[in-house]
Amino acid sequence: MQSFQRRDVRRVSPKPVRGTPSWLRETNDRTALALLLEHGVLTRTRIGELSGLSKPTAAQMVARLETAGLIHAVGEVSGGRGPNAASYAVRTDRVLGVAIDINYQVMRATVVDASGHEHPTISLTLSRSARERSAATDVRTAIDAACDAAGVTSSAVQAVSIGVQGALDPRTDELSFVETLPGWPRKGIRRHLEEALGIRVHIDNDVNLAALAERSEGAGEDSSGFALLWMGDGLGLSIDQGGVVHRGASGGAGEIGYLPTPKSAGALDPEAADLQDLIGGPSVARIARSHGLRGRGYAALVEAIATAPEREAVLHDLAPRIAVGVIPVLALLDPELVVLGGPTGRAGGDRLAELVGHHVRRASRWTATIVATGVAEHPVLRGAREHLLADVRNSLFSEVSRITA
Repeated sequence: MQSFQRRDVRRVSPKPVRGTPSWLRETNDRTALALLLEHGVLTRTRIGELSGLSKPTAAQMVARLETAGLIHAVGEVSGGRGPNAASYAVRTDRVLGVAIDINYQVMRATVVDASGHEHPTISLTLSRSARERSAATDVRTAIDAACDAAGVTSSAVQAVSIGVQGALDPRTDELSFVETLPGWPRKGIRRHLEEALGIRVHIDNDVNLAALAERSEGAGEDSSGFALLWMGDGLGLSIDQGGVVHRGASGGAGEIGYLPTPKSAGALDPEAADLQDLIGGPSVARIARSHGLRGRGYAALVEAIATAPEREAVLHDLAPRIAVGVIPVLALLDPELVVLGGPTGRAGGDRLAELVGHHVRRASRWTATIVATGVAEHPVLRGAREHLLADVRNSLFSEVSRITA
């Protein structure tokens, strides 16, 4: 709990008054730190050039940050005549985060540092028994395993970002729409984890985190807004509006699997009562098997779709079903772009997106662009990582405020 006490002290400390020497020092030091995060290794001279500040001022900035342990010398650069110049980089081991993607059977995690360096991703198989698991144990296991794989100390971890197959109500700190976390309390989950682990905890719906990854490095990168239709064992929808994910009042926006199917879907599957029945994992598995594909369960069968000779026939059967799920999204939100994600969207790729677009145009008045996900691997984890990158960097900038106070 020591870390919470330190943060409380900093939060109540008065901020420097604009225009005073302490404010100017903090502004300059934040500028230097931001330049090192953006450009990597820099000399004092280069920091001065990029910031527009004098060499003496740049030297003072570097000295303060180095004394505080926020940066360190990593080498020397030849400057021609005269002594070599020391080069500096941000101390990425000062503040760390761990991104976590957890579902019923598997937990993945990776370390996040302020530089954005890619660390190894670990994958752990989980017990399905609530008697053998708890929220704190699961998260602590993920932190320790990720730190071991990255070769860093877990004591530097100050925050985690966790993707779950459900929703967290920001008003009550209560999990809902979740059946995949045995041993986890439903009420007060974030507070429970923060108290048990002594670090900051961010919990979000897995599809919302996948949308963050889609925005930062995937199909939504250059879009003014998009809808991500996630098709896995379950279904989910995330709405990006100009880079902001819409979560709803209770955090439950996007639980599209519960949407009843229209009468027109009866010709596709007369037994389907909702979209989960129509295009969820079990339905995709049945369609794959009907075309001769073999595999134990949805996960194996959806992987087989990507390369099977029967791929085209399977996608032709899936496309009109997926169009049934896309049309209500277009009618309600009219997004510029619809991204087909999750294991089914990834396996179907561009061809499935093309076929779904054809069925949407034939069955409705909408002509939105429909594309496949642009995030090749671990989109939920990469979204959690994206969230943590900002958190970790903010923590470093808070340290600047402390040393200049």
